[in-house]
Amino acid sequence: MSEFLLGAAPVGLGFIMAASRPGTTVALAPEARDKVVAARKVVERYAQGDAPIYGLNTGLGGNVAFRLDKAQIEAFQVQMVRGRCIGMGEPFPEATARAMWLCRLIGLAQGGSGISPPVLDTMVAMFNAGLTPVIPGRGSIGAGDLGLCAHLGAAVIGLGEIFVKGEKRPAMEALTSAGLQPATLAAKDGLAILNASAVSCGHAAKVLAELSDILFASVAIAGLTDEGYAANPQIFDARLAAARPAGGQERATAMFRAVLAGSYLHDEGAARSIQDALSFRVLAQIYGPALTSFETAVESVETEINAAADNPLVMTDDDLILSTANFHTPAIALAFDTMAIVNTHLATASAYRTIKMMNHHLSGLPKYLSPIGGASNGYNSLQKTASYLHGEIRLKAAPASCDALPVSESVEDHAPQTALTVRKLEEQLVPLRMLFAIEAVVAAQAVDIGKRPRLAPATSVLYQAIRESVPMLVEDRETGPDAMKALAVIAQPAFIAALRRAMPADATGAFALSRKG
Repeated sequence: MSEFLLGAAPVGLGFIMAASRPGTTVALAPEARDKVVAARKVVERYAQGDAPIYGLNTGLGGNVAFRLDKAQIEAFQVQMVRGRCIGMGEPFPEATARAMWLCRLIGLAQGGSGISPPVLDTMVAMFNAGLTPVIPGRGSIGAGDLGLCAHLGAAVIGLGEIFVKGEKRPAMEALTSAGLQPATLAAKDGLAILNASAVSCGHAAKVLAELSDILFASVAIAGLTDEGYAANPQIFDARLAAARPAGGQERATAMFRAVLAGSYLHDEGAARSIQDALSFRVLAQIYGPALTSFETAVESVETEINAAADNPLVMTDDDLILSTANFHTPAIALAFDTMAIVNTHLATASAYRTIKMMNHHLSGLPKYLSPIGGASNGYNSLQKTASYLHGEIRLKAAPASCDALPVSESVEDHAPQTALTVRKLEEQLVPLRMLFAIEAVVAAQAVDIGKRPRLAPATSVLYQAIRESVPMLVEDRETGPDAMKALAVIAQPAFIAALRRAMPADATGAFALSRKG
């Protein structure tokens, strides 16, 4: 069992994925506890005063003008939690919810919320006992995840449901079984738990971890396609990229040089043409923006996770509590919408490369990559599946961050729909991985039927993994199952790890998550 310290240093998304696994525990770093204690003293001072402080002695949203008596403050925190449990639909999987739970703990450890130390201690104890609040999947508009984080707050006070080793149990029952008591909320504690973007951030970390593997595998798949098609590798000459050093392009060029290092393609006369179709020729130009867009998305989420984004924010050094809009997360929403568009460009090129490998006029290979010819269908009909998948990927590229309705008497009249942009990208990953799996199967067939003499070490790992599950097509057979077997291969963590080990240094860090922290 590993223990991680919260609040000791900024954390990366790799840390989130590692620390949210079953069996790990967390604790507040001493310096984090000092900040939490100091911030709480500021809250308690304001709770005894008369100055209006949002959510401490006032209502929320459209009720901001309502002032609470001091005697009402603590009861209002429970009322606040219960009244804002608005989530609907299928809950997030336990592993994803645990990442969300961890994100909120990291945020509270920054000391900006002013949460009571005993309440935070209860939350840490719940996490360490393997208790994970059940969080419905829908209900946040990205102006903070208040209505979904409310389900975290409900579990802390013994309401709602909690995951325990994959099973949903009533919160009070789960707490009692773990030897824990529900927390008693004091001034501002409810809002401290609720007013955050932890749900979006935890979900985003999980989605980016999955996308990391998909895009890394797709680089090797594109390299294997180059070898099957006998594409010209001179397009990855470093001097060409340096002549127009667009964002990420030089790194992408180096990445593809690394992927194809040692390939027969570098032999004299190996390339089939001096200039290939754009889907082959612009790999660096489209993967460059993919690299930078992925890193932007990662950075936006890491910034939010490590921030004190509370409203109102306790500013201990100045002995102040000020209202803020730092809960708003358009940076994440825009980054995820952009990433979905980027994926569509990668998908379009992948589909076209797949189709071109089957076109004997372009590839010089047998029609439909069939070794028997005649009326043989070969892999031809998989083009229809590729077309369908491309359409679905394109559908999921429509921006979600542009739509919002004013709510709470129009006080909340702007929202980035962050949670929706994350969900939409997650849904896009299903057809995206399938499309790359089709390309991988077809590329392996092109390599075999073209009798390509020597694959690069990196693409050889991919080729061997595919061939262990999918034999060369020698007569017409069911090709959908072939693609599904390839899908299972490229989705295996062990395969991604082996692929990273086989890549030269210029490529191993591509689309990787930082494990800082």
